[in-house]
Amino acid sequence: MNLLRTLPVTLAVLLLGACASAPPPSAVDTVDRRQEGNLVFEDIPPVPDEIDTRLAQYLEVRSASFQGWLAGGGVLISTRFGETAQIHRVARPGAAREQLTFFREPVTGALASPNTERPGFLYLRDAGGSEFWQLYFFDLATGHSHLLSDGEARNSSPVWDRGGRQIAWSSTVRNGRDTDIWLRTLDGEAQLVLAEGGTWFAQDFDTAGERLLVSRFVSRSESHPHVLDLDSGSLTPLLPSGVVARIDRLRFGPEGDIFFTSDLGGEFVRLFRVLEPGSEPQAVTGEVDHDVEQFEISGDGRYLAYSVNDNTVSRLQVRRLEDDAFIALPELPEGLIFGLDFEPGGDRLGFTLNTATSPGDAHSIDLRARTLSRWTASEVGGLDTERFVSPAHFSFPTFDTPDGRTPRIGEARRQIPAFIYRPEGPGPHPVVIQIHGGPEAQARPGFSSVHQFWVNELGFAVVVPNVRGSTGYGRSFHRLDNAELREDSVRDIGALLDWVATQEDLDASRVATIGGSYGGYMVLASHMHYSDRLAAGVNVVGISNFVTFLENTQDYRRHLRREEYGDERDPEMRAFLEAISPLNNIERMTRPLLVVHGANDPRVPQSEADQLVAALRAQGQPAPYLLALDEGHGFRRRSNRDAYLAVAADFLRRHLSD
Repeated sequence: MNLLRTLPVTLAVLLLGACASAPPPSAVDTVDRRQEGNLVFEDIPPVPDEIDTRLAQYLEVRSASFQGWLAGGGVLISTRFGETAQIHRVARPGAAREQLTFFREPVTGALASPNTERPGFLYLRDAGGSEFWQLYFFDLATGHSHLLSDGEARNSSPVWDRGGRQIAWSSTVRNGRDTDIWLRTLDGEAQLVLAEGGTWFAQDFDTAGERLLVSRFVSRSESHPHVLDLDSGSLTPLLPSGVVARIDRLRFGPEGDIFFTSDLGGEFVRLFRVLEPGSEPQAVTGEVDHDVEQFEISGDGRYLAYSVNDNTVSRLQVRRLEDDAFIALPELPEGLIFGLDFEPGGDRLGFTLNTATSPGDAHSIDLRARTLSRWTASEVGGLDTERFVSPAHFSFPTFDTPDGRTPRIGEARRQIPAFIYRPEGPGPHPVVIQIHGGPEAQARPGFSSVHQFWVNELGFAVVVPNVRGSTGYGRSFHRLDNAELREDSVRDIGALLDWVATQEDLDASRVATIGGSYGGYMVLASHMHYSDRLAAGVNVVGISNFVTFLENTQDYRRHLRREEYGDERDPEMRAFLEAISPLNNIERMTRPLLVVHGANDPRVPQSEADQLVAALRAQGQPAPYLLALDEGHGFRRRSNRDAYLAVAADFLRRHLSD
């Protein structure tokens, strides 16, 4: 997926700066601590060679993501050959990858300029995982990068105008809290064009470069789209006052009309079109039980491409705008599609395709020839891909009925969607429950070399639930965990443990939970409620106390998190958040927990891990702790990622073995 094109609402990840933080003081004098480079290991034994060596082969699996078409020919991709992901150019399908950026820090996506007179691309880069990204232009003629942002604030979500002469982007430079919209040319000065307070993102320029589609993001369930006149500064709402809906993407159409994706008036996200601001939205896609997950319009206005999320799998469709006719497409492997982008001429559509048994690669479809081309073929570490396991989808009954009541005897219960990777053999197999972050997210069966290692080499069954609060299953399901309903999603994990106990090939006495960010909180909460039914847990950059998290997360995101979790300044909500926080129920957490964190995490501060580890040790419980001094909210450097995954694999092996 092209990260420059998406709103930074999360993304929470399991696989995980500038200032190195010291490890926390230990409540136990006998902590075994060692430091290897920027990694601090506490009470973590060395990983056995047989685990480390075999896992290393799985971690050699590489992927490539399509980033866009270059105006002069070829495409940009993101891939990693060294320590971090960088930008490469590929001249034609199957050609060699030519690396363009060479930084110690990862490059967050690329956005190619449509200007053939000055070819290049925009990219974002931070320091040490701080997420205070700076905006750069890479000049393909000279090979030099030029800093376009202020150098210190958090900058994100840049967009080009149609001619590649103006750039709009979001920045917190004005006060460090609000996200405003700025405008500049490559050689000009940055100008503040929107400072309304809150979190705003630029989405698209009109053909003339005189108007800009912008949106104020409140939560995953609420955004407010507007049209900004760049000459007068006037801001016109796209929808009538009082409309509250999820708005994902906005694009100008060929006639000055406006397309957007929203759950407006229904359960699922559809594609809409308005002729002008304030006019009645017209549904382009009908009401179906799937979200439209992304869309793109060709630069010449001929084609509309979009994909729908069909039970976690992407289904691609392309229409001609002049007559609304569907274009016949070549057959695609079943998987996930990201980063739709039409080439400047409009006849080829590029994207990333990822399946459960193959890593992501850059592809394109020629809409005239109806042919599929593969631009990259990522390596799989010499592994036998025939052994890779595809997950099976299933659902399990939970504690309430579909309308939220306590079920009577024999009454149908709400079903929670999930998928499972099963090892070969009859079992019973140990189980790892992977819980996604967000919480405004959805676990989807993309390729995971770690899951394949757990299944094929360690014999674990991997269960991936989408508990209530997950996206992809309708607006009502998405809102089932808000505020005072927070722990209902944890009760879904309890229901999943009930389901595991009914499966002959699964061992209910050997179950572990693992998750990152909000998924880390879910790991801790599951141990708070179900320690007697769990063997171990891995908490990666997780929330241990909602109040301290809200008080210490970065200023620019605090109001967004209050929308999801509740406002800790309200006495009643504060009392509720304190009551459900794992840190305040530490005596109920009796199973081994591995804690993993990055010292520069701007979302969930390191203090959330420190206080958890100290509390566990204070009650005499072992608390192995892995801290990366040069990472933030996720391990993005290969050496750090490999070390973390090896530690986690060995931890799970030791606690889930017979």
